Amino acid sequence: MRLVTRIVAKSRAIRLARQLRDIEAAVNALPVGARRQLALLAMKEFANASRCEFPHRYGSSPEQKYLPWSGGTDIGHERARSDNPQVRMRGIALWLAVAFHETREAPTADLQMLHRGLLRVMRQLKETAASAPADPIAQWAASHEAA
Repeated sequence: MRLVTRIVAKSRAIRLARQLRDIEAAVNALPVGARRQLALLAMKEFANASRCEFPHRYGSSPEQKYLPWSGGTDIGHERARSDNPQVRMRGIALWLAVAFHETREAPTADLQMLHRGLLRVMRQLKETAASAPADPIAQWAASHEAA
């Protein structure tokens, strides 16, 4: 039984690693403004997922409640490959939230390595959002208050 469990975990790690490469490429292909929007959207998805009883099952259908993992990563990955920019960004955010919770306390080295890669992508988004210039209206108002 342990052998079967290892094989299932290894195949899941391989699938998620493949999806992570696609997600990372999709994030890197986004312009800076879209990355900032993605960072905000991802934060909302993380908040929504963390409110669920089982955060790693966020985004999956109720019929999948007895599967060893959710279909949220597959749904997010499919959406991330969409031609529609809004659907693509929502898919990336969903994938990041579900994959984060699924790999957060992973017992295997493969999934732990995947989690570190996921954290790297999230850090890039966070840095992009942090480097956002101030609101132009606020800048204008501040420059006119001093006068």
